[in-house]
Amino acid sequence: MDQIKIGKFIAERRKANNLTQAQLAEKLNITDRAVSKWETGRSLPDSSIMLELCDILGISVNDLLCGEVVTMENNNQKNEQLLLDMAKELEQKNKTVWRSMWVIMIVSVIALLGGVSIAAFLIPEGVWQLVTVIGIVIVFLIPCFYALKLEISVGAYKCKNCGHEIVPTYAQALNAMHMGFTRYLKCPKCNKRTWCKKVLKR
Repeated sequence: MDQIKIGKFIAERRKANNLTQAQLAEKLNITDRAVSKWETGRSLPDSSIMLELCDILGISVNDLLCGEVVTMENNNQKNEQLLLDMAKELEQKNKTVWRSMWVIMIVSVIALLGGVSIAAFLIPEGVWQLVTVIGIVIVFLIPCFYALKLEISVGAYKCKNCGHEIVPTYAQALNAMHMGFTRYLKCPKCNKRTWCKKVLKR
């Protein structure tokens, strides 16, 4: 989706309806700053107010997302292009989340190893050394749990047996054995446990 084009279209329709940014914002119970962000292409309207916005501007949601009034002749073509753009956008977001998850894990492991090494060499053997190591391990686990949440929020796991794409719950993913990009999960379709490979497209 072209946010700049959509922003210009919103501005055009607002002006055509003789509304200022402040008046449009008031009708939608938002700030005029949010409207300004839309019109400059810095953000898109939230889905929760999109229908109301379209109603005020006298356009369809399809018109809004295309950044122009869509005629019947090119409606199907525009819809197909819009779906492709949305799919690409989702794929890109999934990849960004996936990369973030790996960065968190790598930084956490480095911090864990560094912390344990410091505790082993700088703190005398005894209770305080043990307490420090336990504390470091607990601190390490917090970002790991968050990284797992990020992992299951994107894509799915493909069953090796039947090809079904599985989206596990947090508890299922937490309790499943894993190696790299695969997790040992039970497929709800074929009812078998296999090493399911992570796929980012859903």
